[in-house]
Amino acid sequence: MKKLVFYFSLLFLVLALSGGAAAQDKKIVLMIAEQNIEGPQRAWWASEIDLSVSEAVLAQKLIEAGFGIVDPSSVTNIVKQDKAFRRADLSEGESVKLANLAKAGYVVLGKALASAGGKVPQSNMISCFANITAKLIRVKDGSVISYVDGSGSSVHLDPVTGGKEALSSAASDLAGKIIQVLNKEGGK
Repeated sequence: MKKLVFYFSLLFLVLALSGGAAAQDKKIVLMIAEQNIEGPQRAWWASEIDLSVSEAVLAQKLIEAGFGIVDPSSVTNIVKQDKAFRRADLSEGESVKLANLAKAGYVVLGKALASAGGKVPQSNMISCFANITAKLIRVKDGSVISYVDGSGSSVHLDPVTGGKEALSSAASDLAGKIIQVLNKEGGK
């Protein structure tokens, strides 16, 4: 009977540990430095703000696909302790270090930029465009597993709102590509 209890305990421990590793592998840190039309570049890790428009849309799509997102508030103390994390232009190594401390399996490191184009003929509407370029990095070995990009556009009376809509569209485009790569990665 004692052997049976021992083997069940051992099996439970192995399953619990492997489940924790699987959960960590599905956890992602989003680090997209974003600049909307006429606005400053924003990055949650550099200025203690919430996720950007791009990150919020990307997070929602990843959560819907079954992945976990590291909430910026959960790593605030890490960022405050190490001033190297307080720059918008973190290196791959620094982002991997932060993601490792957050116990994440992946980090998405990139930049998003929205810009205004010309006016739509015979209207006051402005064309707005957004592009996001990012690297998907596996934390355990620090390797870039994919370079991805997304683009979006919008037409709006207000360039800032149009830029926000274009960033949202670009993030949605980017999310599909990242999910595809992560699903292939999980199938290995």
